[in-house]
Amino acid sequence: MQKSVYLISDEMKYKKHMTENKDLMLAVLIDADNVPYANIKGMLDEIAKFGNPTIKRIYGDWTKPTVSGWKQPLLEHAITPVQQYSYTTGKNATDSAMIIDAMDILHSDKVDGFCLVSSDSDFTRLAVRLRESGMFVIGLGEKKTPSPFIVACDKFIYIEILDNSDTQSDTAAKDSPAPKKANIEPVNKKILQLLKSTIRDVADDDGWAYLGEVGNLVIKKRPDFDPRNYGFPKLTPLIKSQKKVFEIDERDVDKKGHTKLIYVRVKD
Repeated sequence: MQKSVYLISDEMKYKKHMTENKDLMLAVLIDADNVPYANIKGMLDEIAKFGNPTIKRIYGDWTKPTVSGWKQPLLEHAITPVQQYSYTTGKNATDSAMIIDAMDILHSDKVDGFCLVSSDSDFTRLAVRLRESGMFVIGLGEKKTPSPFIVACDKFIYIEILDNSDTQSDTAAKDSPAPKKANIEPVNKKILQLLKSTIRDVADDDGWAYLGEVGNLVIKKRPDFDPRNYGFPKLTPLIKSQKKVFEIDERDVDKKGHTKLIYVRVKD
């Protein structure tokens, strides 16, 4: 009887997972002054995992030579450049233009979420405001991105962990080499404690937690958590690498065993 209850529960979770993974309509807004252009393909590929980027705009003062390298990537990836002159020395007019456009898009009701591509903390309040309006907010930036902007997003992804093997053009690669992947961080005690506490938060009476729910809750607690930061492509191999801390149970959803749900439990 207990086994049949598990199967019903597992099937419901699987169906819920598939429903929640429908494509979101996303507005991608890029701050040309605060992100490198060499890995724009990697950024867009990452964004595509979350939804369909129906609006793609990039903001900068295109009269400046510092942003000239963006020209070819914009053509190749159909990104609309938005010109914003620097009216005053020391003031970032680009931020203001991007924020105004974001609010216009928000009130147009044409998207389900936003992707803010920047390493600038000035967009912290924008991310908060968009989330207050029910938008799903993804942040993309370098590891130097200040913490307030990171935690203001639903999910934050470091550019350094993206696949840089396919740069957008030979010209761009020469002008601005793709950023090297940062040194892989160790799975330290702090990360293990985060995982253990999250597993216990969603576990059943026997201590088992569905790994999909664990992953979702971990990101809510820490938006910049990503297994790739620690050298693992997914959460499952990261958990499996810690055999002394966690145990895994793979459960079949169908009788043929084609689909499995992974459960995890903290070892005593």
